[in-house]
Amino acid sequence: MNNPTSDTHTTPTRSFIYQPPPAARDARHILVKPNLGYPLGAPFTVSIGVLGKVLQALRQASPNAQISIVEGVCSPVSLHDIASKNGLYALLDDRMELLDADTLPLVEYPNLSPTPVRFQTMWAPALLQQVDCRITVGTFKRTMLKDKPLISASLKNLYGLFPRSKYHARSLNSRGQLHKPSVPLVLQDVYFCIGHLFDGAVVDADLRMISPDWKPDRGRTIEFGKIFAGTDPIAVDRAACIATGEPISDYLDEIDALREKRESTICNPQSAIQND
Repeated sequence: MNNPTSDTHTTPTRSFIYQPPPAARDARHILVKPNLGYPLGAPFTVSIGVLGKVLQALRQASPNAQISIVEGVCSPVSLHDIASKNGLYALLDDRMELLDADTLPLVEYPNLSPTPVRFQTMWAPALLQQVDCRITVGTFKRTMLKDKPLISASLKNLYGLFPRSKYHARSLNSRGQLHKPSVPLVLQDVYFCIGHLFDGAVVDADLRMISPDWKPDRGRTIEFGKIFAGTDPIAVDRAACIATGEPISDYLDEIDALREKRESTICNPQSAIQND
């Protein structure tokens, strides 16, 4: 599991140079999960400039790696059309590919949380366990759910990896099952099913999106001019909240507490038996 105290770097957008995690060095296969779920540019999706710098740095770290850019969209517009509209294809070399998460073979990932919220397992692309390195590249958004702010950054970005065929509710274009009982609670399950696998995280806060309601594709834009990056998605998201002045999301504290509990149990299994 990633180290919650890992270094997180905050960089002005104009001088951002991505430093890949150790797992990316000479990797054979790298998976990049960008926030490209809507047919809109930044800040509703990650900026192509930031994503381009991430891909460039990964290519320098692993000149011969296969780099799979994997996303599952949240709208009726196809991933191909969104990528074309946003200029993604111009960034790709001959060993980079764009894959629609909704079309990939799936496996069940066990929930490693000491106290799962809703899902004992979650379905996601098998590719996640077949690559050498995984990077989540999110954008910084604040929406409102039940009168409370919800921060979407590198961890919430992973929603796009879950198949709509299994997690849709009334709308076939979204993943409504991942909103019950609440997004902050389900994010705990997301982290302990697949989030802990990720070796690196980037949060694009060059432009921040502030929504007056729950809709992550509508809202006002605020210039902020910072990029956050590190090896632990929870630490990166926390640093972004602190720097932007947003309240620390409850799910970040809960995940940190659960990680500490799980690690203490692994290190001292006899104590866990006695406590039971």
